[in-house]
Amino acid sequence: MFPIFDHGFGLMISLSLILTSSLSFTSTSLQSRRGVKIWRGCSSRASFPLYAVSTSNEKSSETGNIEFPEELTGSERLVRAATFWSSAVPIVASYYGKMTELKIRQDLLGECLSEDECEIIWNEQHLLGAEKIAGTITELKGFYAKTAQIIASRQDLFPPQYVDALSGFTDSLDPMPVSIVKGVIKAELLNKGETFEDIFIEFDDEPLGSATVAQVHRAVLSEKYGGPREVAVKVQRPAIESKLMGDIANLIAISKPLQEAEALPLDYYTVFCELEKQLGDEFDFVAEAVAMDRIYTALTRSSDGSSVVDAPVTIPRPVTDLVCKRVLVMDYLKGVPLSRAQKEMERRGIDPESAEARLFGKKLLKGLTEVFGRSILETGFFHADPHPGNIFVLDDGSIGLIDFGQVKQISGRSKETLAKVMVALDSRESDTNPSDLKKNRRPG
Repeated sequence: MFPIFDHGFGLMISLSLILTSSLSFTSTSLQSRRGVKIWRGCSSRASFPLYAVSTSNEKSSETGNIEFPEELTGSERLVRAATFWSSAVPIVASYYGKMTELKIRQDLLGECLSEDECEIIWNEQHLLGAEKIAGTITELKGFYAKTAQIIASRQDLFPPQYVDALSGFTDSLDPMPVSIVKGVIKAELLNKGETFEDIFIEFDDEPLGSATVAQVHRAVLSEKYGGPREVAVKVQRPAIESKLMGDIANLIAISKPLQEAEALPLDYYTVFCELEKQLGDEFDFVAEAVAMDRIYTALTRSSDGSSVVDAPVTIPRPVTDLVCKRVLVMDYLKGVPLSRAQKEMERRGIDPESAEARLFGKKLLKGLTEVFGRSILETGFFHADPHPGNIFVLDDGSIGLIDFGQVKQISGRSKETLAKVMVALDSRESDTNPSDLKKNRRPG
């Protein structure tokens, strides 16, 4: 059979699924946990709309008033949405066009391309599409960079050309200038009468990583805050909340009239509404700190809760009194994200195909399986954004897990169902065996 649909149609379905694939990681609300005693300093710290904040005591040569990015206007949001769709729609249309072309060549002209020839054609198509969508997302960032992160982490759904082109969005977006980073910290974190140096005796200008919502810098705490101690400082991008939520609001408005359109493979209006709920909590670093501590506590206790055990991976702990809505100070994990692990191995002269690398792969798989297995099946509360930028390979060879901005709480019934599915998958004879399918059937 002529394999014209194997690559093109599969990718179009994947592009349709990409937005729904993130819905399984819907963030849970932690409103009831905010403001607990360990964050006692937060109530006295300022919380400004940072697009309008300026400071006057910046030490660098760029001193004077710091101009923070302003919120987008309604017309600017519409332009962003139009820019994205003007890029995405032609990409999808080009796949339909290529399939039609190959179908005509087969049915009307009698051509019969081999699978290898089709592979070459589709690889060229994937490369063109990947370059175009990467360029558009680089220009727009915001919510669209979140979409790129999902694509880059789903090698099972997307061609390698798309995964490779968008992999940089997991941890290396354009960084904010350090002057703005320090301005956010001063506006959000400092108590009255404090200076930046009262908290940090060192602060690296170069960020450790820069993502959609925030970027992270290494710093050293002063004695006043328990130093000298290396920490990571996560700082939210000014105006990013309005940008991301504005992008989603536009997509909701565009997709609502298309709810009944038969040509679309799913109801995008419902998808975008769920994504709007999902991202809401990601802008509150107090909630993230609470989630971080909650998961750490669960993983450092035995399954029956009777004893303290070592966590299967390293989880950073937040620094008491240095957590607010837009700034989070936590333990510093020295290493590289999984997205850069292969390059780091090559830099150190380690063959990615060597026995040493395979042994590390098994260690990584074992650690992550235990973390997510215990989190999901024991407490039902788990880290819900485990893309390669959030999984760290530490210098001592251990595994680290960062960024707890997206978490999920599932019910006891869901935990039971997932456990049954896992057992059934392990013991199944085949994917079509009737008795195996019956085991997986949910009651009622």
